Amino acid sequence: MNLIGLVVGDAVLLRNQEANKPPYVARLEKMWADGRNNAKVEVRWYYRPEESMGGRRQFHGVKEVFLSDHTDIQSADTIEGKCIVHSFKSYTILENVEAEDYFCRFEYHASTGAFTPDRVAV
Repeated sequence: MNLIGLVVGDAVLLRNQEANKPPYVARLEKMWADGRNNAKVEVRWYYRPEESMGGRRQFHGVKEVFLSDHTDIQSADTIEGKCIVHSFKSYTILENVEAEDYFCRFEYHASTGAFTPDRVAV
């Protein structure tokens, strides 16, 4: 996928090296071309509940992700497409949940395993 139509702040799906695993979800923080004209992106990762220190819990939604403080630089070639990460409130009123729809209620601190906020109504 090329970067045309993508802007900083968009949520994207990045190819997982393990073929049987779903793509990674990330938010674009920066986009640029390096000296050899290779498109690069800085992403802020969304974690799925099973990727967090606490693991998946009963109250986690199937399409729930946590915005983390973990960032990386990736080749733009790893982007499979755009997705949408909704607030929980806007996700609950969607008429049709599509494959590229996710929701986020928490920020996740990858190094400590802490969440902000530390609790929500379920």
